[in-house]
This record gives sequence, C-alpha cells and structure tokens, in this order.
Amino acid sequence: MLIFFSSLSFINAEEITFTADKMNGSTGETEYTKLSGNAFIKTESMEIKADEIILSGKDFRFINATGNVSGKSVESEFDFSSQQMEYDRETEIAVLKGNVSMIDTKNEINASAQIIEYNQKTEVAYMQISVKLVQKDNTCTGANAIYKKKEQTLELSGTPQIIKDKDTFKANEIFMNLETEEIILDGKVRGSVTDTSSEKEE
Repeated sequence: MLIFFSSLSFINAEEITFTADKMNGSTGETEYTKLSGNAFIKTESMEIKADEIILSGKDFRFINATGNVSGKSVESEFDFSSQQMEYDRETEIAVLKGNVSMIDTKNEINASAQIIEYNQKTEVAYMQISVKLVQKDNTCTGANAIYKKKEQTLELSGTPQIIKDKDTFKANEIFMNLETEEIILDGKVRGSVTDTSSEKEE
C-alpha cells in the first residue's frame, strides 16, 4: 500500500514531501525516517527516487538514497542517476556513487563517472574515475574532471583526452571552454588533426 507523508523542515523553512511503499523510523537519540520501495522525496531544490531513502539528522538535514537512484536538481537544471546518493540539505552538496550519469539539460552536456560530487551553491561538479563528458562534437575523457557550470569550463586530468570530430588532443592536463570550444593543453602535449580542405573543395 502506497503511503504519503508531508513534513515541514526548519532549514530555510523548506517543505519536504515523500511517498513510499513502506516506512519505519525512530524518534530516539538517533532520529531517522526510512522509506522503502518506490521511495520518492521532493524538496524545493531536489527530487529523488530510489529503492530506499533514509532521512536523518536535525530537521532531516541528511538524505541517503540507495538502489536505482534517479532524480533532478530543480535549481541547477540537472538530471542524474546512480546506485547511491548522499545529500546534505544545509550545504546543498550531493555525492553520487556507482555508474553515475549527470545531464546538464540547459547546456546539453552529458557526463558520466563512478563518483560525482556536485555543489548546488557554486554549481561545480567534481568527477572521479572513468570520467566521460560529451558536448556537441566533443568527447572528453579522463580519470578526474572539474566541471564549472556557470563558467562553462572543464578541467581534465589523469590521462585526459578530447576527441573533436576527427581530431584528437592529449596532455597531462586539459582545460576547455565549453562555450567557445577553446582548448588549452599542458604537459606532454600530443595529438592528431585532419586536414579537410581537400574534402571541402571536392
């Protein structure tokens, strides 16, 4: 049986609504609320779906979701999915783990990694392990990346590489302006470019 609850938090007077197939919790010294089965939470800035969601801390500050996690950041216009998520409503920092996918719907950017930490206040995403970011004709990969949404910049490290059409760029570190598509390579720079002038003439 589907249950529905509504609660008003004291953090910025933010209201939280949530649904689930089952709920249990504790009001003791370690207060928490556990939602199981088709769990869903909606705050003013975030929507989260998962197999299980636990709210804990004073005024439900912490949200921990596990199993088929998906949702969106309303403020930042991000859609996301992962296997696990930790979200601090006070700092507005979300940590996603396990086959993470994040889509910047406003700028049409698709990113994936094993770990992504996103700060809603600064709109900066820190990505780790098997990072891949696709934007227009650019495919960017590396072990680590920092994506700054406001500035529309990307910093890649850890065997970074950018493939643009038929061109390939590699270096120790790569900086890219996603808006202008300007690329800066630093350290052991290498790559290959294709001359398409003959193709254009034909």
